[in-house]
Amino acid sequence: MSSVPLKVDIWSDIACPWCYIGKRKFEAAVAESGVPVEVEYHSFELSPGTPAEYAHSHDEFLAGHLGVSREQAAAMGDRVTGIAATVGLNYDYARLQTTNTVLGHQAIHYAKAHGKQAQMKERLMKAYFEEGRHVGRIPELADLAAEIGLDRDDVVRSLTAGEYLGAVRADVALAGELGIRGVPFFVLDGKYGISGAQESATFAQALEQVAAEHAGDVEQAS
Repeated sequence: MSSVPLKVDIWSDIACPWCYIGKRKFEAAVAESGVPVEVEYHSFELSPGTPAEYAHSHDEFLAGHLGVSREQAAAMGDRVTGIAATVGLNYDYARLQTTNTVLGHQAIHYAKAHGKQAQMKERLMKAYFEEGRHVGRIPELADLAAEIGLDRDDVVRSLTAGEYLGAVRADVALAGELGIRGVPFFVLDGKYGISGAQESATFAQALEQVAAEHAGDVEQAS
């Protein structure tokens, strides 16, 4: 197997419960397969019209967003919470603060520019789904960024200025060009797409197959 990392581009949204589950399953697949990867996260907004400050419960938001009853929305939340638990995630929908994620995506791009994209992605998803933190306000995002070692004041400056808004929009536009309609969406080696939070064994098989092909391409090129 080649020691050259396999590039994996992942489109996901901070507020997407399946994206966090898929993240854990993919991480398990990387560990299981032993394939070295270089992961880059890309922004995707499932609900760009969501207000930064949403006064109602997540069940009410989901009911309105999907056109179902509050009871159905609650049942869907219970189901996804159970699935999340199987990969070690403890979703807490009772405390979850529904918000717009565009500022959070900008914070992830800021972290990427400072070598901490993976840490910021994980911190925001944990804060949102497990800790009931607000990830749609600049002060709270700056606090979370500081927790992973980023300069809080500079994060405030960057988010206030919209420094990485263009990068977020570019990610969303590229997703459209690639035909990505839902997330999580994984692109392996720039060529192979995998949609959804697949089982870790499925991810592992794909990683092994693409890594073998990638190694062959590298060998031919040399």
